[in-house]
Amino acid sequence: MDTHVKRAYRYRFCPTDAQAAELSRTFGCVRKVYNMALAARTQAWATHQERVTYNATSAMLTAWKKTGELAYLNEVSSVPLQQALRHLQTAFTNFFGKRAKYPRFKSRKSAEYTSSAFRFRDGKLTLAKMTEPLDIVWSRPLPEGAKPSTVTVSQDAAGRWFVSLLCEDPSVKPLPATGQAVGVDVGLDHLLTLSTGEKISNPRHERRDRTRLAKAQRNLARKARGDGANRRKARLKAAKIHARTADRRRDTLHKLTTRLVRENQTIVIEDLTVRNMVKNRKLARAISDAAWREFRSMLEYKAQWYGREVIAVDRWFPSSRLCSACNTLQDTMPLNIRTWTCDCGTAHDRDVNAAHNLLAAGLAVTVCGAGVRPQRSTPDGQSATKQKPSRREP
Repeated sequence: MDTHVKRAYRYRFCPTDAQAAELSRTFGCVRKVYNMALAARTQAWATHQERVTYNATSAMLTAWKKTGELAYLNEVSSVPLQQALRHLQTAFTNFFGKRAKYPRFKSRKSAEYTSSAFRFRDGKLTLAKMTEPLDIVWSRPLPEGAKPSTVTVSQDAAGRWFVSLLCEDPSVKPLPATGQAVGVDVGLDHLLTLSTGEKISNPRHERRDRTRLAKAQRNLARKARGDGANRRKARLKAAKIHARTADRRRDTLHKLTTRLVRENQTIVIEDLTVRNMVKNRKLARAISDAAWREFRSMLEYKAQWYGREVIAVDRWFPSSRLCSACNTLQDTMPLNIRTWTCDCGTAHDRDVNAAHNLLAAGLAVTVCGAGVRPQRSTPDGQSATKQKPSRREP
């Protein structure tokens, strides 16, 4: 059976004053409903050990709309409010399934509309409670004949408006199989080092705007706290710098991951625990700017789309200390040592050698199973395993 990938297409748009006011009201109501439902579910469990279901929160929403204090919930479309309750239910399902932490209160400005709450005709999108279509900047075309199933409208901290249309993309199909396999070692001096010997430099996006950001944040810190216009303008200026840095980083990662997926059938990476690595105060900023976790997420969902395989080798695998020529394990390998020579006489570049070892360990998984790997110094660690990426939006 032919199945298509559901893909989100994200565009900027410029709302009119009336549309901006309507969306701002909707965002506020969505946050209010989500946070009240979360508080109610938390209170029910704390007092009575009772799990509140989605149907119960939906009944609560109906009751809230009938009260005088929350009568304004009737002024916006009911679909985004119901979607907020569904998202909360999904969050609790993931929590009880031990796939996520306990749900947190919502602060993001976003609202999701299903097909009953918007109209998409002739390339024009009109949302519920609006008379005019959104002025969308179509930076790329939708797939031919695409019919969005959901529409998500959001506003980021920099004040930019976005609309995301989720639709099936028939153009996403498995690529022709190749015999290429590559090991990828991530780092800070070089963002990626491939087992082919190629090194991809780290663009260090955060460093480019560090001085400008520090100046904007100092200016923001001098403003009086509150909702004043001057503080709002200063906060917006700092947010725009953050947004520009994030956009550059995301663009770089998309280009790199797309290239790796198109050129290689098997991609072997290291299973790093970034949340623990950023506890190092000296390297936290550089590690966060490198965005290793986002790189892996992009690589995994693109590999799933295009019929490629991503293998993550155990984080305790001594890829840097192991000689890729004779499998001799060195006792220590400080970070300041970038090149070294093994007792067998082979000279190694630290990162290239690590990429070679990762590739060998990953291929051992595909051929002989996860139990076969080069020797390691931690007997209680996990072996290399194939990764089964979860469904994600691009």
